[in-house]
Amino acid sequence: MTDQPTAGRFDGLDHLLPVRVYYEDTDFTGLVYHANYVRYFERGRSDFLRLAGVGHAELLEQDEPLAFVVAELNIRYAKPARIDDALVVRTRYEAIRGPRLIIRQTVEREGEVLCRADVTAVCIHLDGRPRRPTKRLVALVGPWLSGEGA
Repeated sequence: MTDQPTAGRFDGLDHLLPVRVYYEDTDFTGLVYHANYVRYFERGRSDFLRLAGVGHAELLEQDEPLAFVVAELNIRYAKPARIDDALVVRTRYEAIRGPRLIIRQTVEREGEVLCRADVTAVCIHLDGRPRRPTKRLVALVGPWLSGEGA
């Protein structure tokens, strides 16, 4: 047993990250506050990269540092999650197109989709200008791409 938090696991091309709903995640009705799904999705994307071998700190330490920004986020809510629910954030990196990473995500409870997100993240220089991902990043993420590839 380890005291390190889990980064989830891969299931085929999908990354699965278990999350628990805590009191702090809910609004006054006891349902997950809508903005917290964005946080769950962020964790899913970050841990996907971490498990694929891409560390955010490492990206900043390169000769030409890079970071990611979300350029587009479309969310569809289907059903609410509640306090104490055990959820799974399912993340699939579809494609890399120029500086853009196309990502599909869901939050699920016992296999039932509660929320969906279509995300476009963009690789940037630290001054905010778009840039293509490094060859190493493409090599690490490439095997997991389910769409048009890199």
